Amino acid sequence: MNQIFTYHNRAFLRLLAFRVQIVLAYQIMAVTVGWHIYEITHDTLALGLIGLAEVIPYFACALFAGHAVDHYCSRQFFGTLAAVLLLINAITLSAIAMGWIGRDAAYWIYGSIAFTGIARAFIAPSYTTLFAIIIPREHFAKATGIGSSVFQVGLVLGPVLGGLLVGFASKVIAYEIATLLCLGAALAMFSIKIKEPKASEKTAVFTGIAQGLHFVFSNQIVLGALSLDMFAVLFGGAVSMLPAFIQDIYHYGPEGLGILRATPGTGAIITGLWLTRHPINLNTGRWLLCTVAGFGICIIGFALTTYFWMAAILLFLSGICDGVSVVLRQTILQLATPDAMRGRITAINGIFIGSSNELGAFESGLTARILGLVPSVILGGLMTLGVVGATAKLAPKLRKLELHQLH
Repeated sequence: MNQIFTYHNRAFLRLLAFRVQIVLAYQIMAVTVGWHIYEITHDTLALGLIGLAEVIPYFACALFAGHAVDHYCSRQFFGTLAAVLLLINAITLSAIAMGWIGRDAAYWIYGSIAFTGIARAFIAPSYTTLFAIIIPREHFAKATGIGSSVFQVGLVLGPVLGGLLVGFASKVIAYEIATLLCLGAALAMFSIKIKEPKASEKTAVFTGIAQGLHFVFSNQIVLGALSLDMFAVLFGGAVSMLPAFIQDIYHYGPEGLGILRATPGTGAIITGLWLTRHPINLNTGRWLLCTVAGFGICIIGFALTTYFWMAAILLFLSGICDGVSVVLRQTILQLATPDAMRGRITAINGIFIGSSNELGAFESGLTARILGLVPSVILGGLMTLGVVGATAKLAPKLRKLELHQLH
């Protein structure tokens, strides 16, 4: 691990500072917005619409953002821009919570969330391309584990902070803390000192996007890994329904929401730290499939329990499974992607994985409205298991993958 930090030490630390602050801000806003909307509407579909409000602008911008990161300006510029957009979103939500925008507050919240979707379109391509510049290729696996652990720290602390701030302070304070974190993320990204290589030779926008899509859809390993996680996240989106579980089944306050939102990330942090010391180089594909299956089983168990702390344990175990799959997928993508296409491939990955979080939230909300809260989550877990079986059969190269084959 020490070798990683001896190469452009400060640049990597600042990149990690950007990542953890941007994730913390995003998670605090996500918890607060979920509580805010459910407090206004008491409607599970309204929770799902939060995801839809974010994913539409994200989906519209992601491929163009990836192309821009590969071909124009600097990666730092786009990373800083993303943090500024999130900052604008946090300020707007704070104004809504303070009552400055009292009429049709829910619609204003949905409109504000659209900025999050635009910002997210630039975050991952900027981070990934800078990561590949800063970290030597032979250290990708370990550095990915470190980066994933930092990411998961944000996933854990963000919901806890959000829940505590809403429960013991106010929604306004929660949004204002998120604003400060966005500002810190922008400064961290702006302060990275590294000579970026010359951008790829400029091509027409749609030509560049088509090149990225062709690479993904012609590579069975990359396509299989992306599809596996996309459908697992799409159908296993129990987290988006947590405000309803907390209020209607467990009868806890926003602190309980923060705890349950944090438990998957806690499991993922432990996994990420373990994998920095013990990277999975053998039977990589089988490990990926098994951990996604384990995730689906944990989600089914979560839906069936009526005990708060049992739910927390099952979500913790789901985080362990998800942590393994995330590190393996990110390592596979880093090693399999040509340098000149990292922005576009990361954007496509974001559409596969990132948008599925929000679409999964919408799917969960809609299914909960039709089938009921608990049956909808059980169905999602069963669908995740079905996706694992289909991927194992249709992507044999992924199933048989050994990580050293990609070096």
